[in-house]
Amino acid sequence: MKFLDQAKVYIRSGDGGAGSVSFRREKFIEFGGPDGGDGGRGGDVWLEAVDGLNTLIDYRYQQHFKAKTGTHGMGRNRTGAKGADVVLKVPAGTQVYEEDNETLICDLTRTGQRHLLAKGGNGGFGNSHFKTSTNQAPRRANPGLPGEEMTIWLRLKLIADAGLVGLPNAGKSTFLASVTAAKPKIADYPFTTLHPGLGVARIDAREFVIADIPGLIEGAHEGAGIGDRFLGHVERTGVILHLVSAREEHPGKAYKTIRQELEAYGHGLAEKPEIVALSQVDTIDADERKKKTAALKRAAGIQPLMLSSATREGVEEVLRRLMTVIEETRAGEAPVAADPRWQDREA
Repeated sequence: MKFLDQAKVYIRSGDGGAGSVSFRREKFIEFGGPDGGDGGRGGDVWLEAVDGLNTLIDYRYQQHFKAKTGTHGMGRNRTGAKGADVVLKVPAGTQVYEEDNETLICDLTRTGQRHLLAKGGNGGFGNSHFKTSTNQAPRRANPGLPGEEMTIWLRLKLIADAGLVGLPNAGKSTFLASVTAAKPKIADYPFTTLHPGLGVARIDAREFVIADIPGLIEGAHEGAGIGDRFLGHVERTGVILHLVSAREEHPGKAYKTIRQELEAYGHGLAEKPEIVALSQVDTIDADERKKKTAALKRAAGIQPLMLSSATREGVEEVLRRLMTVIEETRAGEAPVAADPRWQDREA
């Protein structure tokens, strides 16, 4: 199934049914009078966050949604039935914007949340509403009111506990594949990951969700490379795991490049708790490890972890540290980005 995190959709609620012009005509009833019923209300358009979805791919193949018109009123004071509603089912974490793609309408963050996007038009009055002492046989009825129509943007921001960031080929997908059941594409060339991925990691009988996004490069906030489009998927995370490849010639420079992109993107990403790890350490010797760890520590200001997803070196320690920050976030405490105990550890 393809991943789609943004879709443009046209919606229209149903028109109200027209009121009826009718008169009571029964044998032996001399003065029947008007008995036209009201029209039914048009159907509404709802948005609902449901379980089991993690993409907006359904809205690539259908972009127009129209609720049903209310049934017209009938004689014998019969009111028309309400038009059928339309429910747009989306994953939790979906935001809805107006046509300008800037004005936020609603943000569904929990499964089961619903929001009324367009209300159906009211049904028209039948002629029985217009009878008076001077007009006992009115021959007019109201038409139903038109429904609402609009074009909206659906934008999905994955809800995860931890987010992976780093340059292309920093080992993010390999880490995700090693600690979760996710099976992202892994290859030895840049931009292997083209779409965000999710996986559930487990450590010490506790679970949390990790989001992997495509690698960033310098100038991503201006559209370079894949750009910063996917950074929205780590906006909701409680902690960021910043991976810097040990194969980088200047790991400190690589770290600063990503930090600059996070700050340029905004939305509070630069202020999130961050755990820094030197990944792919199985590809270098002990002397290189010390040298590159020291360079990364100078750039980040905290002691980085050493990690190899291929040999599982340092994987459990990274997961436990992530879990610690995530639990603090879930408990409503202010998570600490750099615990002093972590800064003083030997490389």
